[in-house]
Amino acid sequence: MYIGSTGPRGLHHLVYEVVDNSVDEAMAGRCSAIEIRLLADGGVRVTDDGRGIPVEEHPTLHKSALEVVLTVLHAGGKFDNKSYAVSGGLHGVGVSVVNALSARLVADVSRNGRRYRQSFVRGVPDGPVSDIGESDATGTTITFWADPEVFETTDYSWDTLTTRFRETAFLTAGLRIDVIDERNADLATGQPITAVFHYEGGLRDFVTHLNASRDPLHASIVHFSAREDDAAGASEVEIALQWNAGYHESIHTFANTINTHEGGTHEEGFKKALTAVVNRFARDAGLFKPSGKERDLTLTGEDIREGLTAIVSVKLSDPQFEGQTKTKLGNTPMRSFVERTCNEHLRDWFNEHPGELRVIVSKAIQGARARMAARAARELTRRKGLLESTALPGKLADCQSSDPQECEIFIVEGDSAGGSSKMARDRATQAVLPIRGKILNVEKARLGKILENKEIQALITAIGTGIGDDFDVTKARYHKIVMLMDADVDGAHIRTLVLTFLFRHMRELIDAGYVYIAQPPLYAIHPPGAKGRDKIRYAYSDRERDAVVAELRGNGAAGRKIDISRFKGLGEMDAEQLAVTTMEPAGRTLLQVGMEDAAAADSMFTTLMGDDVEARRDFIVRNALDVRFLDV
Repeated sequence: MYIGSTGPRGLHHLVYEVVDNSVDEAMAGRCSAIEIRLLADGGVRVTDDGRGIPVEEHPTLHKSALEVVLTVLHAGGKFDNKSYAVSGGLHGVGVSVVNALSARLVADVSRNGRRYRQSFVRGVPDGPVSDIGESDATGTTITFWADPEVFETTDYSWDTLTTRFRETAFLTAGLRIDVIDERNADLATGQPITAVFHYEGGLRDFVTHLNASRDPLHASIVHFSAREDDAAGASEVEIALQWNAGYHESIHTFANTINTHEGGTHEEGFKKALTAVVNRFARDAGLFKPSGKERDLTLTGEDIREGLTAIVSVKLSDPQFEGQTKTKLGNTPMRSFVERTCNEHLRDWFNEHPGELRVIVSKAIQGARARMAARAARELTRRKGLLESTALPGKLADCQSSDPQECEIFIVEGDSAGGSSKMARDRATQAVLPIRGKILNVEKARLGKILENKEIQALITAIGTGIGDDFDVTKARYHKIVMLMDADVDGAHIRTLVLTFLFRHMRELIDAGYVYIAQPPLYAIHPPGAKGRDKIRYAYSDRERDAVVAELRGNGAAGRKIDISRFKGLGEMDAEQLAVTTMEPAGRTLLQVGMEDAAAADSMFTTLMGDDVEARRDFIVRNALDVRFLDV
């Protein structure tokens, strides 16, 4: 209820809750360094050099304030609006939930020249706060071991944590965050793997990081900030932006360091001001003179934001979050505050950089021309019936139900797999759309070019939401869009191409939780002497295959032959096997595609699918040791 799930997402949320308390200290100017240490025994230790959690007696509960913070929900100082002007932890539920969901937790606090400690077992203190000696430092250390009886896994992902805390460091300029993994040693040094994130440039460094694999249009990064105080409290905004030669906008918004990937009032204010300021300057500078065939040409916000990378970070006393995943900022005054700030500072920047303005406007005019061409292409394909839901693709085997909530579509590669999938499906609720070969890489193309691709046309039509200006997520014909590709390199490439298209042009489908990846088995294992299909065991990884074989050996199959078949592709599976293992809800495994960190996803798609070959090579080299198998 409080952390979202008992799977990996909820497990990592525990770490975020503890670290967010330390980040609140940093935002209050009381903390300069945070260390997150993944212990070899499965625990996590978070240390900061802040003020330290108070240990004095609580005035009404008559127990140590430390114990209150660690056992009472929402009891932290941030909830009385006195300790922190702004707080990222407001979005969470407090360290008390981490304590309740931990098999064991130990809190060490240094303050007032002394060091204190209290430990807990499944949220219950096993003794009072103890004074364990003198200390010449201040700060808090929380060490916890997630409860294996609660969580499906207690294995923390290095990539998930470092991605999150790199972003946190970008958003809190000057804060140093060290992440240390004692579970794994560096091959070169033999020491624990360590990552250090420390960015004095803050959001400017963030934009530089996101544009590292792109071709910037101008060298300098636009950066500005503002603060205002009113009866409701303090509000701050900081923005950094830079245009690049790409075709996609990458705007990432944050409120109190929380990633608001559904946007909100701060994003609305930024976009409105940006569109107005660029148009005004373009007209005043005589850079925009539509005539002739382009007499209807206007610069829309979409044109101006083509190739834009921007970070909008706001801090406020009482954030109101809404939206499907509670990651949309709803505070109305923030819209006008951001808009006023952008109007003033963008005007000043453009006045001081007329050369950059000319390049940016030229890029926007190209975007406007491409948009008009895309609209013409869309109208043409619509007249031909290619993008209308009433004219579904001929190769689509649609389902009988018209209720999107129960309907699923499987996107499969090739006619062979398509044939098996069509025979294996439940015709009432499952549709199958075969696509031929590798679709267009949309990372390198504008919408007009994308709409010329027949496989993408089929995807758009089958899904039913439209695309571009016409996109409407409520018109989705299926609430499960499942990618079913071979478990080999080509299958992974095709899956990535489809994901790139969905991320760049139908991102709301991912936000809504409609996108999934099917997990077909890699192996069929036939026990000795077994007859009938119901005796076949399936394995989805080499490790699982070995475990099944070991189990069979232990159950009396020692010395007897165990037949193991490796599926090279979906076409090798007959309809019954595909149904039982991959398509029937009772026996299948689906991975839901989520987007907890839109900025990280944006950067990854640019690296994998963009023009920077060197960045892609570096990524492959860094991750080569993580490859579990190779198909030769």
